Amino acid sequence: MGLLDRVNPFDLTKVWSHTDYPLVEVGRVTLNRNPENFFAQIEQASFEPSNVVPGIGFSPDKMLLGRVFSYPDAHRYRIGPNYMDLPVNQPKNQVDTYAQDGAMRYSWKSPEKAVYAPNTYGGPHADPAKAGPVAAWTAAGDSVEFGCFDYIEHPEDSDWGQAGDLVRTVMDDAARERLVSNIVGHLLDGVSEPVLKRAFEYWSNVDADLGRRVEEGVRAS
Repeated sequence: MGLLDRVNPFDLTKVWSHTDYPLVEVGRVTLNRNPENFFAQIEQASFEPSNVVPGIGFSPDKMLLGRVFSYPDAHRYRIGPNYMDLPVNQPKNQVDTYAQDGAMRYSWKSPEKAVYAPNTYGGPHADPAKAGPVAAWTAAGDSVEFGCFDYIEHPEDSDWGQAGDLVRTVMDDAARERLVSNIVGHLLDGVSEPVLKRAFEYWSNVDADLGRRVEEGVRAS
């Protein structure tokens, strides 16, 4: 049973297990020279996850979907509305884009086709052959389509499972002892009784023995 069957992989509180999904090398980046001008080539470089090639879509990761539109906004504010015209950011191949005007625009050739969609002038349009069907992720039989901001609900999805596995299987006795000592030390630093009760419950949910040891350590002091 893999991760997709146990938890919602797009819940940011979960970790993708390398046992279930080992790292796969997809390429290599070679740094073969230093920048000649740090500001022009580094400070003004603009990277954004919205730059994708045909056939690649976005997963329903909330953090990714937020960055898809926020990164270009940040670049327009930080660098300027035509930041893609800078040599460091210029595309190497033809790109269909709605961006054609704005401050500091230096290329004056007007577009030969409409730059908006839908249009009746041979301009850009959706190409199913390139984009393919609507991307969907499947986990435990439930499907999350692109644009859906709702997490998959798993009856068995535990908010404490991975943390408990960390305490029970990854940590050794010495590490667990240090963890208990650190938690007890912080709880003894002026934490009130109502909060202590919630803290004991929290750590017991992670691991029953850990919660018991934490409470015993605090009560003993």
